[in-house]
Amino acid sequence: MSVTQQAFRAAMSHLAAAVNVITTDGEAGRGGMTASAVCSVTDTPPTLLTCINHSARLNGMIKRNGVFCVNVLAAAHQDISSLFANSRENMAARFARGSWSRLATGSPVLEEAPVSFDCRVVQAVEAGTHTVFLGEVAGLRVTEGEPDGLVYFRRGYRQIVTLPVAVLPGA
Repeated sequence: MSVTQQAFRAAMSHLAAAVNVITTDGEAGRGGMTASAVCSVTDTPPTLLTCINHSARLNGMIKRNGVFCVNVLAAAHQDISSLFANSRENMAARFARGSWSRLATGSPVLEEAPVSFDCRVVQAVEAGTHTVFLGEVAGLRVTEGEPDGLVYFRRGYRQIVTLPVAVLPGA
């Protein structure tokens, strides 16, 4: 049995994923895009991965710059996510929204992000239509408080909220 591209994509839409803006800066320039393909690899040394399509401008930029930052978005950042997901929008316009700073690698860090992982590329693996970038975390920034999370599920944005703790009768 062969799985079609459409069937695979439809099935993957049922896998909720955090929404992130991946950024880079260096000799190839400053760039960023929205991505949900991010996950932890190991904590020794702290390493994560992101998968970027070969057709995305950011793919070549990360390869040349050798660095990237994963900025995890909060529910309030849906507009930033949409802006960075728009392939027709130029990079300067993308970075005009939000407040940006830098950590160890020089990649742009979204100040309002709940957490940002600043990474140096330690390996790039070509897999089908994508490059899997493994990044060792060189810097980390965590924002105070617990903002509601933003996830992508069934082809749409969803908000993760903290539910109040339920007290069971007789407890």
